[in-house]
Amino acid sequence: MVLAATQDDVIQTVRACGRHGVPFVARGSGTSLSGGSLPVADGVVIALSRLNRILSLDPVQRTAVVEPGVINLDVSKAAAPHGLYFAPDPSSQLICTIGGNVAFNSGGAHCLKYGMTANHVLGIRAVLADGEVVQLGGASLEGVGPDLTGLFVGCEGMFGVALEITLRLMPRPELYRTVLAAYHSLEAAGNAVSQVVASGMLPGALEIMDNLAIQAAEAAVHAGYPLDAAGLLIVELEGERIQVEAEFAALIKLIESTGPYEVRVAKDDADRARIWKGRKSAFSAVGRLSPDYIVQDGVVPRSRLGEALATIQRLSGEYGLRVANVFHAGDGNLHPLILYNGRNAGEYDRAEELAAQIMEMCIRLGGSITGEHGVGVEKRRYMPVLFSPVDLEVMAEVRRAMDPDELANRGKVLPAGDAPSLASHQPHPLEKAGIITRE
Repeated sequence: MVLAATQDDVIQTVRACGRHGVPFVARGSGTSLSGGSLPVADGVVIALSRLNRILSLDPVQRTAVVEPGVINLDVSKAAAPHGLYFAPDPSSQLICTIGGNVAFNSGGAHCLKYGMTANHVLGIRAVLADGEVVQLGGASLEGVGPDLTGLFVGCEGMFGVALEITLRLMPRPELYRTVLAAYHSLEAAGNAVSQVVASGMLPGALEIMDNLAIQAAEAAVHAGYPLDAAGLLIVELEGERIQVEAEFAALIKLIESTGPYEVRVAKDDADRARIWKGRKSAFSAVGRLSPDYIVQDGVVPRSRLGEALATIQRLSGEYGLRVANVFHAGDGNLHPLILYNGRNAGEYDRAEELAAQIMEMCIRLGGSITGEHGVGVEKRRYMPVLFSPVDLEVMAEVRRAMDPDELANRGKVLPAGDAPSLASHQPHPLEKAGIITRE
């Protein structure tokens, strides 16, 4: 492992790996939920957590230049005195890094209105897998030529390592209106999402939690959720006051027409913060309900969200395993959490089978195997199901064009080119070269 303290440490490490044919993995906070930041056998882990400086912040141009180890939420904290913030807000924003957000094109609850990380990265200074340092994009909203910045964002570390990222900052909304609607069925909550979207409204966020997730979050952070709800819909409008107030009146009327048994509006900023704390704590809070759980991440068309929710409930019953559902419902991004006890014989295998059934359902309904968690190592087996051989070969060609020896994050995303077995005990190439020693 290399604990990089400077950008040059990263560059020199990548170049050394290139000279000796050694694979490497860049790692930030390690919050990846698809195994994207797992070490590669006989490879080098380049830890970026010490590259955590905000290099510049321009409130006039609304940009910030940061190193990859900067925590997501710290960007918004630094921009707050200027009335600005960084829009992508993954649930892990208290700990996840910008470098990881770039690698996986992270989204968050508010990506429905503001888009993913790719929509907020203007430029990247990176070291490619062959050691070349390049500047992709810049500080302008208008790029020239191929969108290489967009190509790099979401590559899951297979092209190289980002050293500096130029971010686009957004002005803070003048007004928020946050609405909770409780339903007696999860399918009804899903169908309500379709109606909100069909109305032409574009909320800042549109989220769903089921009863298991509600129970866990309420026990953990006391968000004030209705504990008897089978499905909880969170809708947030944000923007200029005159626009939000007009949309809010229409939203309340629409929500009430979808059959909720309770509708609640956040009274103030503190109440809004509690609502979102509950939602963003849901993943970790589910640990109160089960010793083990699998976090899945798939996408279905919004028009089929109700059908997907009903299918997951049916599968839960068939496999005898509880599933807590937390969704970025506005863009059809599902996050079912499959609860199991690994100490019980066969239960882990059943949980994996259930996870596979959910992935296959997403594909069957016309969706995708990932919305924001990436493919990593977890979902490589589904890639040939979702994509044709030609699609996969084109992806591989692009990868080899950037990294001919496939050193950067080898064995991730693409189903071919697996890393050597973790059981390998051959001398490390850098050890042979006298660059490292083993204790």
